[in-house]
Amino acid sequence: MTDTLRPVETALLEDSNSPQKLKRSIGVVGGTLLTLSCVTPASTLFVIVPDLFSSLGTATALCIAIGALLCIPVAFCYSELGTLIPSAGGEYAMVSTLAGRLAGWLAFVMSLLVVVIVPPVIAMGTADYLAPIVHLDPSWTGAAVMIAATLAGLLDLRANAWITGIFLVLEVVAAGVVALLGFVHTHRGVGSLTSLQVAGGHPHVDPVTAMMVVSGLAIALFVTQGFSTAVYLSEELEDPRRNVARTVLATLAISSVVILVPVAAITLGAGDLKALTGGDISSMVIAWSNSAVGTFVSLCVALAIINAGIVMVIQNSRVLFASARDKAWPAPVNNALSKLGRFGSPWVATLVVGVPGAVLCFVNLDTLYGVTGVAVTGLYLLVAIATLLGRRGAHGTRKAWRMPLWPAMPVLLIAVLVYILVEQDPSYLLWTGGITAVATLYWAFYLRPRRDTRWLVSIPEDAQA
Repeated sequence: MTDTLRPVETALLEDSNSPQKLKRSIGVVGGTLLTLSCVTPASTLFVIVPDLFSSLGTATALCIAIGALLCIPVAFCYSELGTLIPSAGGEYAMVSTLAGRLAGWLAFVMSLLVVVIVPPVIAMGTADYLAPIVHLDPSWTGAAVMIAATLAGLLDLRANAWITGIFLVLEVVAAGVVALLGFVHTHRGVGSLTSLQVAGGHPHVDPVTAMMVVSGLAIALFVTQGFSTAVYLSEELEDPRRNVARTVLATLAISSVVILVPVAAITLGAGDLKALTGGDISSMVIAWSNSAVGTFVSLCVALAIINAGIVMVIQNSRVLFASARDKAWPAPVNNALSKLGRFGSPWVATLVVGVPGAVLCFVNLDTLYGVTGVAVTGLYLLVAIATLLGRRGAHGTRKAWRMPLWPAMPVLLIAVLVYILVEQDPSYLLWTGGITAVATLYWAFYLRPRRDTRWLVSIPEDAQA
């Protein structure tokens, strides 16, 4: 039990060589572009939000708005811990250092669960939005997107910031077009945003209960979840003590606006409640304008999905790289995953992330959205707990960005997140709990007995000053 309570000692690798370090090559603008691309507002709007429309109807905008407000204290936690412990390991490095090795290992598993499931699922949606030009098989198209994202992930991070920045502009334009058309073709008043109605069996209208909104918050948190990518990039951000917090908070603010405004516009502009609950945004756009505009928006969404794939591969590979550097696996695996290529990217880890992602495009992963929502909530809970412990001892005197209203902010966040978890579908909780149990067994039988040579969380030396 002491492993779960005692903060892990910062350690070097078991061999005589210094730990591999990533290059500091991007500033706030590049980091924000990459992080926003991971949030991928347009693909979120067109791929994930329709599921919320189908279950919450006119309450969708309200649910996302509440989720965005809940993300503010989460962003504060990430900003403080990300500047205190800037490591490519992200959440697991922060949680391990402050709350103990087992807690950090579980944070690592939760983060992997989130970022491994989502890319192939979103990638398979590419074919739907290329349909105005060419009809493609969703699985093969998704696999091609994952391979393209993997190849892009092998490049220098600065080059990827420019690539994803160009795609990001296009998807923001698409979201803006949807918002403009929705507001221009308004069919109902602003009060409908809080009317809490969803289409039932024809011709019935069903009420949306408060418990339904609370249950939807796990997905709503996932809608803007990508702002946490900034902490994965903290080893590659220039002046991380300032730029991590700036990137996290700027990304949350921008992504919330880019997603929430079109959702409100769609709610007001949908022809009727049945059309809104159906969530076919492309058809609404065509009805509001013409097929040419619908095609333009669809192509922008397809590019947004490719963009998201690139950034998620980058993010995943950094997490795997950091876990290998910190000796989470048997020695041959650690040596392979910690290799850096000519562009400074962890090329083996990138391939390990991207190629299986392409294979997963041939598996039905739709039911795992709920599991992802639970994992995001659990991950935020671990980060909030670590934030409560972040000002003890030497950590309390180190230079870092500090959140306002500490410790009230993380305490309130913990209470809300626990409540959200309790209200989730039991099957999603069981799936996530089962994965967590397997991870705990790996910890108990492999990592813990080798505590002197395995799971030694390291922080780059230039980040510890």
